[in-house]
Amino acid sequence: MRRFILLSTADEVVREVSMVCFEYKRQGMKSLNELINPTDSGWGLVEEWMKGASNSYEVLPRNPKRADEELLRAQMTTKSPMGAIIHQTGGILIDGGWLRILGSGSTKLNRGIMEWNKGKSFDKEGEKGGFLLIADDVLGGYFAINAGALGEGIGQVYYFAQDTLQWESLECGYSDFIYWTLKGDIRQFYETFRWKEWAEDVQKLDGNQVFSFYPFLWTEEARDLRKVDRKVVPIDENYHFTMEFASGR
Repeated sequence: MRRFILLSTADEVVREVSMVCFEYKRQGMKSLNELINPTDSGWGLVEEWMKGASNSYEVLPRNPKRADEELLRAQMTTKSPMGAIIHQTGGILIDGGWLRILGSGSTKLNRGIMEWNKGKSFDKEGEKGGFLLIADDVLGGYFAINAGALGEGIGQVYYFAQDTLQWESLECGYSDFIYWTLKGDIRQFYETFRWKEWAEDVQKLDGNQVFSFYPFLWTEEARDLRKVDRKVVPIDENYHFTMEFASGR
């Protein structure tokens, strides 16, 4: 089991994100003007975390039209860090691109958060899903906010790992997760899954690709990464294959 060391953010932030996942259309569709808060944006808080970041990060440029569309689909106010990241960024790459936080989509990470979730956490626009995919890594690991489908921790971030094929709660909300990606011990979390040339290999990927491993990471043979073959595959292919395989076990 990976250790997730939580670096707590302010109490009000934790409360704010505890149920941010899918208040989707509960009280009707809000307009863009209602969702954008120009005087009290969660982006300022994210920028404060970035100033003291211990992990490398790259804020990807946004397309304003695409950002507006993704925010409308998500129905999240920019007062929250999640809404702010969706509207202010095309996504954020952490640790050289090893971990990708979804925003509204950009050249390097050509997936908006709601665009990516359609067909995975929900099928029809406005539908309340049981989780929301928010980030992923080059191993084909997926981070999601639980809205009931992943376990008992409603509003908590869960991680689906390729070596266990199970969703596991990180026992934190979205804001604490973002804080951890910037200031937490990323290397410790992934310590047994990094090979010697990982940084160079990650640079060759775009945000729509992950590594596929053989033998698969959930097998005993894959415990020694020096004996595991890697190839680059589309993340959509990896996601569907992994979830179908996991559900059939």
